[in-house]
Amino acid sequence: MRSVAEIMMSMPIVLEVPGSRTDAINAMVRNGLTGLPVVRSTDGALVGIVSRRDVFRKFNEEQLSLIMKKDIKTISPKATISEAAELFVKYRIHRLPVVDGGKLVGIVTPTDLLDEVKNMRTTISAEDVMSVKCVTVYENDPLSYMIAAMRISDVSAMPVLSSKGSLVGIITDRDLFKNQLKDPATMRELGISDAYESLAGYRNVVPLFYVATEKEIPEDHVVKDFMVRDPVTVFKKTSVSEVAKIMKAKDFGQIPVYGNMDSLIGMIYDIDVISALCR
Repeated sequence: MRSVAEIMMSMPIVLEVPGSRTDAINAMVRNGLTGLPVVRSTDGALVGIVSRRDVFRKFNEEQLSLIMKKDIKTISPKATISEAAELFVKYRIHRLPVVDGGKLVGIVTPTDLLDEVKNMRTTISAEDVMSVKCVTVYENDPLSYMIAAMRISDVSAMPVLSSKGSLVGIITDRDLFKNQLKDPATMRELGISDAYESLAGYRNVVPLFYVATEKEIPEDHVVKDFMVRDPVTVFKKTSVSEVAKIMKAKDFGQIPVYGNMDSLIGMIYDIDVISALCR
């Protein structure tokens, strides 16, 4: 099995403390990333990780040191991919800094491990690794309710059901307020110049800013107007290798799972898929 050094992103982009919320958002937008390691400006020591969801949860905080996660897990570049997968699965994390001799030398994400699962010859299926309860929303629910449910349950994606309980779509935090993302006033309030609108990265961060700061969402804004219709799905008996292939090709972090009688039984996440490497 390959080592972490063979799959990691070397010399990752970092943030420094002291720093601000705006520094974090700008760096994520500018580089098309959803999270970054944080180092101390005086000596480059790794002190934390910050993601767009951390910013979302503590949007009233200005100081980066108060927003970032400080209790972080790290791994050696000499460790195996299986050891990395074990950390991802045990702690349900999405970024694993690679440290060598006390210095940050890279970073690994679950997406980096999907290729390894793609190439596995295994009988492990989607239903064998699903571990997180699925939080659903109905297509005619007010968007304000869905946003509250997403924040309370700490999920970034929800399958959308019809009044008859059938799957009709999926909505993620990236799908929220698509039309408002090009609002120059919103971008300026974030501290991001209008020129960044041409960069793909802003779509990963700005929606959460809009959600966090919007005081009253119109009642006529309902889930079905923002969801992705006819989402890609997998069957519960689909092999994790095939699930990994779909996730990698389509840049998905989660996929709805069907059971018998075409009924939705849950969601499978990238972390669930890479758990196959621990077996």
